[in-house]
Formats: sequence, C-alpha cells, structure tokens
Amino acid sequence: MNFDFAAAMRRALQLTRARDVVGATRVIQTALSGRRTADAEQPRPAGITVPQPPDRGVPPLIAPSVENIEELRSPLPRTDATKPHTETPDAGFPEARLRKPLGEVLERLREGKAKIGALDWSPALRTRRQPPPIPEGAHFLERSFACAAGARSYKLYIPASAPKKPRGLVVMLHGCNQHPDDFAAGTNMNALAEQYGVLIAYPGQARSANASCCWNWFRPTDQMRDAGEPSIIAGLTCELGSEFDLDRQQTFIAGLSAGGAMAAVMGETYPDLYAGVGIHSGLAYGSANDVLSAFAAMRGETGTARQTKPASKDTRLAVRTIVFQGSADATVHPSNAERIVAAVQAAATPHHAWEESGASTGGRSYVRSVLTSPEGDAVLEYWRIAGAGHAWSGGNPAGSYTDPSGPDASAEMMRFFFALLPTQTQ
Repeated sequence: MNFDFAAAMRRALQLTRARDVVGATRVIQTALSGRRTADAEQPRPAGITVPQPPDRGVPPLIAPSVENIEELRSPLPRTDATKPHTETPDAGFPEARLRKPLGEVLERLREGKAKIGALDWSPALRTRRQPPPIPEGAHFLERSFACAAGARSYKLYIPASAPKKPRGLVVMLHGCNQHPDDFAAGTNMNALAEQYGVLIAYPGQARSANASCCWNWFRPTDQMRDAGEPSIIAGLTCELGSEFDLDRQQTFIAGLSAGGAMAAVMGETYPDLYAGVGIHSGLAYGSANDVLSAFAAMRGETGTARQTKPASKDTRLAVRTIVFQGSADATVHPSNAERIVAAVQAAATPHHAWEESGASTGGRSYVRSVLTSPEGDAVLEYWRIAGAGHAWSGGNPAGSYTDPSGPDASAEMMRFFFALLPTQTQ
C-alpha cells in the first residue's frame, strides 16, 4: 500500500504541475481509499493539451501540452511531500503522512501549483474594471474578413472625431488568451483614436487556429508573404485602406507578446503596406520555425531556428519601428528586444543616435533610445522599462496583462506613428 500511495502522490503532483487539479484530486481520493488506480500508475499520453484557465499567470506564446509545459515553467521546489522517506526502505511515505486529512493534502498541492504559475503581479494588475463607454457618434463594430488563406473576425473602432475620413489606421494584434475587446480595453487605444482621429482594427485569432488564441508567429507558413496568417492580416488591412481611402503612410500595425511577434512578421513581409510597427514584449522575425525553437527563442536562446526568407516586394524598405520591453519579463527574455533593434538597425540607414532616461508617473524608470534618419526623423525607438514584466506598459486594468505603473506605451506608439503625418483638417 505504501508503494501504491507513493506512486499515486507522484502522479497527483504531475497532474498539479500540468494544472489538472481535478485529475490530481481524483488520484488522491482513490489512493486514500486504499484502491489501486490505473490513473495513478499510467502517465497520460503525450501531446494532450491541458486546458488553461484564462487570465491566470502570463499568456503562453503557444498552447503548452503535458510533455512540454516544463519547458516554460521552472521545476516545482521539492517539499516534504515530494521527498522519499529514507527511514523505512520499503515505504514511499511515513505512515503518519497517510493519515493526513484530504483537505491538508489538497492545500499542499495548491501551494505547489501556486509556486509553478505565480508571478509577482500586484493586486492592481489583476483588477478588472468595466471598459470605458463608447462616445456618442463613435462605432465599435464587429466584422470579419476572409481570403484564400482563411477567415478571421475583428473589431473596428471608428472615432466620432473622424467618422468619414480618418487620419489613418492602426491594426492591433492581441497576445495569447486575449481577445479584441479585452485588448482594446487594456491598451486604451480607442480613447487615443478619438484624440488622433484614426481607425483602430483588432483582429481576433481563432481558437481553431491556436488553442490559446495565439498568433502563430513561429510557423514557417505564417512567416511568409501571401500565405497563412500574414495574408489574412494584410488582406484585412488593405480592405480597410480601400474602404476609407488610406495609403501606406497612414497605415500602422502593433501587438503584444505573440501579437508583437506577428507584428514583426508583418513589418518584414509587407514593408510596402505598413509605415510603422509597434512591438511590445515580442520577438524578432525569424526567431523560430517550430514549437521547440519558439520555446528556445522565448528563453533568449539563439541559433535554434532555420532562417526563413521573407517574400516581400522590397526587403530593402525599412519600416519605422518602436519597441517596448520590460527588464523583468519572465515569458519573453529581454534579449529578444535587442535582436529586434539590431534587425532594424541593419535594414535602416540611421544618421544619429541618442538616448534619455526618465520615470513614469507610476514610478517605473526607463531608458529610451532613438535612431534618426538623415532628415532627422525617428526610424527607431527602443523603450527599456526597469522592473516591468510581461504586460502592456501603462495599460488600463480593465484589460488583461497590463501594467498601469509603466510609461504609456499606447500614447507613445501613436505619437511615434503619426509624428510625420500632417495635422488632421476637418
């Protein structure tokens, strides 16, 4: 019985690490009843995706499975419940432990789960508020776009300040386990759309395309022009540009995490379509070409992905880029931002470089590096935010994965995007 109980507890711990608390509870209850269980002895087949509760921890860039979840999580610290009992060779646990009440055992498992998935989020970051109301005369429409590569739904914000002739368009790509309404609330971009008189489009990733609603930035077929998800996003952009009579100089794209990585893909594969790219906590184009290299890139490892050639019309066309990265990001290593910056520097012809340091009203310090063209226009801005994690800097707690204490990434992106455009005339 001791051997069976030890095996059951090891199995329960594995299930807890995989966030399957229901399965772990069932194994423990069976073990305490003295019955053998196939679930306690046989591992779950590899590759079965474990359901992830929304808005808990950091959104993974891909949907982890039982066999690869440990690549994203640090090992569970060993507690008394995971150490073998050495006083009696034939016993997995001392008899006293067998008499622990079920409630206490479950509490220990909950503590272990918390150690696996917890990050240093303040209560303010976990708070959810109602999103701001839509101003009179504005519209927040639900639409869809389809092409040969597939179809996606999206939300479109049309500001009351420019309902017929917007000044431009910003396409916003959400992170994993997010959706358009959530991302709109967290970035507060709709309010800035009123200020600038621009359209904001929020494409939504389909759960059928990725179990965690992540953009598939790491798949070769989704890193090419006129193929996969880039084709869908570009087609949506072109359709809106035609509908509202916008050109490239008025068209921009930005994203967070997996959305930031996909924004980098769009800037590389469609440099003739977008005049600016905003990447928040993302990865450089070509960082990965499969699941394993995606995990490695997220950890900051290099050289694991085969290079993918972009099928763009003009790869020499450098797209103005603004990058935001927190120094304490435990999901996407900050070195990824450095690689994004290096790629932009290699493609552009910067004339002058300078940097400044400061602190946001929320207390986070930052360093802002700027590269300018021979004409004096900024071609690259790089914001390094001290102590920030994997969250939208300066975001609204009404949305998920936001850090209200940082500098306002949304406001700075809009300033950067539209600085070279003439003022809107009504």
